[in-house]
Amino acid sequence: MAETAFAVAPPAAVLRAGRALVRRHRGRLAVVTATFLLAAGCGLVGPWAVGRIVDEVSGDGGVDAVARYGVVMAIALAGQAAFSALAGLIGMRTGERVFADLRESFMTAVTRLPLGAVERAGTGDLVTRTTRDVGMVSDTVRFGLPQLLQLVVTVVATVVAAVLVDARVSLAMLVILLVGPVVVWYLRRSRPVWERVGAAFSDVGEDVSANARSARDIDLLGLDGVRRDAVDSSLRGLYRARRHEVFLRTVLIPSTNLAFSVPLVVTLLWGGWLAERGMATAGAVAAVVLYNGQLARPVEQLIDWVDELQQSWVSYARILGVESDVERGVAASEDAASLQGALELDRVTFAYRPGEDVLHGVSLATTPGERLAVVGPSGSGKSTIARLMSGIDRPRTGAVRIGGVDLAGFGAQEVRRTVCLVTQEHHVFVGTLAENLRLARRGATDGELEGALRAVGVDWQGELDDGLDTSVGAGGLALTPVQAQQVALARVLLLDPDILVLDEATSMFDATSARTSERAVSAALAGRTVVAIAHRLQTAADADRVAVVVDGRVLELGSHDELLDADGEYARLWRAWQG
Repeated sequence: MAETAFAVAPPAAVLRAGRALVRRHRGRLAVVTATFLLAAGCGLVGPWAVGRIVDEVSGDGGVDAVARYGVVMAIALAGQAAFSALAGLIGMRTGERVFADLRESFMTAVTRLPLGAVERAGTGDLVTRTTRDVGMVSDTVRFGLPQLLQLVVTVVATVVAAVLVDARVSLAMLVILLVGPVVVWYLRRSRPVWERVGAAFSDVGEDVSANARSARDIDLLGLDGVRRDAVDSSLRGLYRARRHEVFLRTVLIPSTNLAFSVPLVVTLLWGGWLAERGMATAGAVAAVVLYNGQLARPVEQLIDWVDELQQSWVSYARILGVESDVERGVAASEDAASLQGALELDRVTFAYRPGEDVLHGVSLATTPGERLAVVGPSGSGKSTIARLMSGIDRPRTGAVRIGGVDLAGFGAQEVRRTVCLVTQEHHVFVGTLAENLRLARRGATDGELEGALRAVGVDWQGELDDGLDTSVGAGGLALTPVQAQQVALARVLLLDPDILVLDEATSMFDATSARTSERAVSAALAGRTVVAIAHRLQTAADADRVAVVVDGRVLELGSHDELLDADGEYARLWRAWQG
C-alpha cells in the first residue's frame, strides 16, 4: 500500500463511532431486540413441549397430553413466525436508517477532502473505499445487524431454556466452548489480513483507473505491456492477500463443524447416564438434546457473521480514515473573516517526496489589488507556488499568510472563500450550462450568468438551441477544451474571490484570445489580487510585477520594464520568447 494512501482509523476511533451510531438509534434497536426475544421465546417452546410429551408418554399420560402439547407447539410456531417477520421488518428499516447516516456522513467527508490529499492517495483508493468498503458496511448494517441481533438473542435464550429444563443435563452443552480458542485464533489473525486485502483492492483500483484515464496516451506511446505489468503486479498482491485469507478459513470452518457435532453426542451420552441413574427424566434429556441441536446452527451463523464483522470493521475503519483526513484539513481555530489583505509566502520549502525539496526558502508577497506574474522554465516550481498560495498543499517549512494570518489555522473550505485557483484542467459536470455556472454562486440570475460568460469572451452560448438550459457534459453537449476553460473563468467571476491564482488557466486559448480573456477577468475583478502563473510572457508584460522562479528559488522580482533593464534571467526569457 502506498504511504500516501488515505488513513485507516485506529480501533479506538472505530469503537467510538460505532457507539455513537448505537446511541443515535438505541430506541429502534431496543424494539428490534425485544421483538427477536419474543420470537426466540416462541421457538423454544417446541423442544420443551417434546420433552413434556416424552415424560407424559413414559408415565400415565396418553393421547390427550400429546394433543394438548401439540396445540401449544402449533401456537408457538405461529407466534415465532409472526414475531420473526415483524422483527426482520423493523430490523431492516433500522439498518437502512443506520446506513443512511453512514452514507451521508461519508459522502459529506468525500466532498470536503483536501485536493492535495486526493491527489496524493490517488482516485483508485478513494473509489475502492466509496464502492467496495461502503458496500461491505452497507450489507452488514442492512442485513447483518438484524441477523446478529436475532442470533445473539436466540443463542442466549436457548442456553437459558436448557438450563431451566435441567441444569445438570445442560452442562454437556459447555463442550461447544471448545470452538472458542479456534475462533479467537482466527479473529486475531483475520483483521490484519482484511486490511491487506482492502489495501490490495485499492492498488488494483488505482492501476485500472490510471489505465482508463490514460488509455489514449498508453495506446499512442505503446505502453500496453508496461501498464499490463503494473496491473499484473497489483493483482499478484491481491492474490497473496486473499490466499492468506483462504488459509485462515480452511482452519476455521472444519474446526467449527467438528465442534458443533461433538456437543450433541456428549449430551446424549451424558443425559442417558443421568437418566439411567434417576437423576434426570427422559423428557428433560430429549428437550436439552433438541436445544443443543437448535443451538448449533445459530452459533455457526454467529461465527460467520463475526467474520463478516471483521471485514466490515476494516471497511468502516477505512471509511472513517477518509473522514479523519478531512478533520486534519479542517482546523477552524481562526476566524475565516480575518483572511483579508496581502498574500505572502514566507521562506517556504516544499517536497512531494521526502528529502527532495522542489521549493527552497521562497519568499514572495503580493500587495492587495495588484497583478503578479510568476514566470520561469518548466519544472522550476511555479505550479507548486500556486498550490501553496491556494491552500491545496501546506509548506514543509515556512508559512503562507493572508493579511498576516497563517493559513495553517484554516481548513480548505475556509481558504476557498478567499483564494480561488484556476488551472488548465477543468471538469464539466453533467447538467445544464446554467447549473455548471451556478456552482460558483447558487442564487445567480440568468442575466448574471450571461454577463459572466460575455466578460470572458464567450459568444457561443447564444447559438445553443436551449441557451443556458442546454445539457452539457456526459450525455449532453461536449464542450471543447477552450469552451470548458471559458466556463471555468466565468465561474471565477461569479465566485468573486479576494485573491485569484491562475495556473495556465488560458492554456487552450490562442495568444490573442488568452490575453483578451485574462484582461477581461482582471477588469471584472478590479481591486482583487491576481497571481498568474505565466507560460506566455505577454501575460507577464501586462502584470504589475513579475517574479522569476528558477530551480525552486525566486531569482528576480520587479516590473516588466525593470527586469528588462536588469538584463538578467527574465530578459533572457523575454528575448527567447520574442525571437
